[in-house]
Amino acid sequence: MTMTRLSARSVFALLAIVSAGLLGGGLVIGEIARLQPCHLCNFQRLIYMLLAFFSVCGVVWPGARRFWATLLVLTAAGGLAAAIQQSWMQYAPQEAIECGFGDPTLLEQVVNWLGTQWPAMFMVTGFCTDKDWVFLGLSLANWSGICFLALLGVALWQLIRRI
Repeated sequence: MTMTRLSARSVFALLAIVSAGLLGGGLVIGEIARLQPCHLCNFQRLIYMLLAFFSVCGVVWPGARRFWATLLVLTAAGGLAAAIQQSWMQYAPQEAIECGFGDPTLLEQVVNWLGTQWPAMFMVTGFCTDKDWVFLGLSLANWSGICFLALLGVALWQLIRRI
């Protein structure tokens, strides 16, 4: 079966499974390596949750494929932007203004609120400039950016393809 023959439901299901798997994998790595999540880490967790949710909506309502795919494209782009921001902060910590210092941004306010609602998932205990886990020379933020880019590509393909 080629990629062009995959149904909209199949692609959305694949996106949901991958997004949930990436969220779960990140949580497992965080627990095993005892990583301390920062505002951008937790925001990316939220983005993976939203990607999984919108993908499940696409499975349930495939007739609105373009709507769900558009939400997925925008959400994955937001996740990619957050991962790039965190990667830059880790690359040049001396030039970065650390999250949580000064007046909180909207992103920080959302993550802080989520941390009060679901502390086990969203409590901020680390700094965005910390690069505590590296695999094949890339930090978790770098890997997250690659994953968001791949999800963005599939979501964009889902949006523009003809079925």
